[in-house]
Amino acid sequence: MGNSPSPPVDGGILLLDKPAGLSSNTALQRVRRAYGGVRAGHTGTLDPLASGMLPICLGEATKVAGEILAGRKCYRFTLQLGEQRSTGDAEGEVVATAPVPPLEETGLQRVLAGFIGASRQIPPMYSALKRDGQPLYKLARAGITVERESREIVIEKLELISLQADALECRVLCSKGTYVRVLGEDMARALGTVGYLSALRREYVEPFAGDAMVSLDAVLGGPLPALLPADRALPHLAEVRLSVRDSMAITRGQRVGPGVAAPGIPGSLVRLYDAGGHFFGLGALESDGGVRAKRLYATG
Repeated sequence: MGNSPSPPVDGGILLLDKPAGLSSNTALQRVRRAYGGVRAGHTGTLDPLASGMLPICLGEATKVAGEILAGRKCYRFTLQLGEQRSTGDAEGEVVATAPVPPLEETGLQRVLAGFIGASRQIPPMYSALKRDGQPLYKLARAGITVERESREIVIEKLELISLQADALECRVLCSKGTYVRVLGEDMARALGTVGYLSALRREYVEPFAGDAMVSLDAVLGGPLPALLPADRALPHLAEVRLSVRDSMAITRGQRVGPGVAAPGIPGSLVRLYDAGGHFFGLGALESDGGVRAKRLYATG
């Protein structure tokens, strides 16, 4: 491991290209140790067999992790038809088989179009969701199935990349909380068969479409990769630049304004910058354009 210094107090964001075969938490802990044991959190679990973008917030940047979690995700996946697996992916045991009907692109495109838009999805038992403090996947491994509430998801795009006799490769852009394994199983049923994901890669998490990822080997081999600034994750929030006086006031817990921010929805988050243009946290907007502190960076 390299001997680069620890990240500055305000931390930053690492766009890790998580390798397949590693859990998201294991990847997080290895990155965290590489950066000197700084506080860290990832934004959106990837299955162990999945690879791709896992944004990791380090240091004070953990205070913007929730904003990344809310973003849409883009995945590329391969749906293997004819077998159903207990986990919905290649890791599970075969629980059912079915013939694969002849597939032709025109009919397949109609099936894919039927998944576009809002719908409700029941999370799988093999997931990191918890019931009474216990991850569902642990219950599933013990042979226990519990009822799960459906949740609304939105499929923005679902496109066919390639087609084989018993498999198809697709790309999906979807809302947070979407389980692509469940989507794949639903697609297989709509095609008149069963299926599971034989490959899954997260290509990006908004707002990082097109940004380069960093391999785990690059992190562990040193020198440590530079981190993205925390406000890079917040382009959807309005920017509020405060005077020296107002910056000091808001860090003391005082309301500033009215009129320091443009009118907006009361309670909505804004990005806070000091007079020098340095990002120092999130504020909550008030109806008169005033702002109160929401989550501020530690200084020093």
